Amino acid sequence: MWIIAGLGNPGRKYLYTWHNMGYLAVDMLAERNGIFLDKDKFSGMYGKGRISGEDVIIVKPTTFMNNSGECLIQISKFFKVEPKNIITVYDDIDIPKGTVRVREKGSAGTHNGMRSIIRHLGTQEFPRVRIGTGPVPEHFDLVDYVLSEVPEGDRKQIGEAFVMACEAIEKMVIPDGSKT
Repeated sequence: MWIIAGLGNPGRKYLYTWHNMGYLAVDMLAERNGIFLDKDKFSGMYGKGRISGEDVIIVKPTTFMNNSGECLIQISKFFKVEPKNIITVYDDIDIPKGTVRVREKGSAGTHNGMRSIIRHLGTQEFPRVRIGTGPVPEHFDLVDYVLSEVPEGDRKQIGEAFVMACEAIEKMVIPDGSKT
């Protein structure tokens, strides 16, 4: 079983902000795979289903970004999912806007949501899909930028990044013996 966690902030105020790339990407992933995020438990909204023939749980922590680890430790313990089978999907200002990068493990970098997850899981050994939102424009400070709405002119590029992120996740969950 896999847990796929899209990071973001709950509420309409944050819906289409740069910091909600993880939420928006897993919404697309859920829709592509007929999974409904209709259960409210473990400090998150989640749904169960199958992707690439594998059992998955897609979750959006509702703890706000900086406390995302609270949700992931609860849901992973309940469903007995090891960190190596928890894929996090999130925004990353350290990579170019619209770029998608996959890592098997690593540090939190500048991302407070990832710091929370690493602290709660007690390891950096879990895969992640990062959606580039950088660089921060000169006239913004970091917090104001990540909490600002994605401009109309960037939405097509970001939508294409969501598709790439979904495709990457769908390949990641295929058992090793059947990956092509």
